[in-house]
Amino acid sequence: MTRDWIAGRLTENGIPFEKELPERLEIYFRLLEEWNGKMDLVAEAPAEELVDRHLMDSLTVLKTGLLEGAETLIDVGTGAGFPGMALALACPGMRVTLLDSQQKRLRFLEEVRRETGAERVTLVHARAEEAARSPEAREKFDRAAARAVAPLNVLCEYLLPFVRPGGKMLCWKGPALGEEMEAGRRAAFLLGGKAGEPVPAPVAGRDWAHLILPVEKTGKTPKKYPRKAGMAKKSPLGEAGGGESFSG
Repeated sequence: MTRDWIAGRLTENGIPFEKELPERLEIYFRLLEEWNGKMDLVAEAPAEELVDRHLMDSLTVLKTGLLEGAETLIDVGTGAGFPGMALALACPGMRVTLLDSQQKRLRFLEEVRRETGAERVTLVHARAEEAARSPEAREKFDRAAARAVAPLNVLCEYLLPFVRPGGKMLCWKGPALGEEMEAGRRAAFLLGGKAGEPVPAPVAGRDWAHLILPVEKTGKTPKKYPRKAGMAKKSPLGEAGGGESFSG
């Protein structure tokens, strides 16, 4: 996959970029292909589809204004680095933290950081529920992001504790978002947030109905959240008969 082809896809998708970005993404993609055979970072697909499904999809947020003014971002459950590492390469002035519970993924991302010169990227090996209770991370970020991690109400408990009041949580979602919105709005309320309206995030030439949902942090997250590891999935907030809810 050449940097010229990547530059063309960025242009076709209307994604603003600096001249160094296609080369950085080319290095990232080469490493992804090399490591994927060893540790199954992403599902196998033709190279063109992998670029669109992971790199372009991650970077569509740059044309939405949802990152405007953000100086810090944490990608929770980053996996192979989407969207966080892609955004770090596209926005070298932003401080990006990549959090994952699997050390092997972070070893891959360390190699990407080293070869691309992404000096403002921090790698953290921890579960979201544990990291969000640390003074260094709790309510310290302008944005918290996740892509293809969990249902919306579960994501709210994972992400909102990291976001400072006035910041935003950003969720990359597909068509199933509509089914998740009611419980997601309730969970956001309990965690000091307010779900906004989903923003279409199409990838040129693909029929993927992708969306990015912003959730504004309107107040501080109560100290009891996040709950201990596993509870967000076992008893999700905002669902009838599960977790906690609210009326009105």
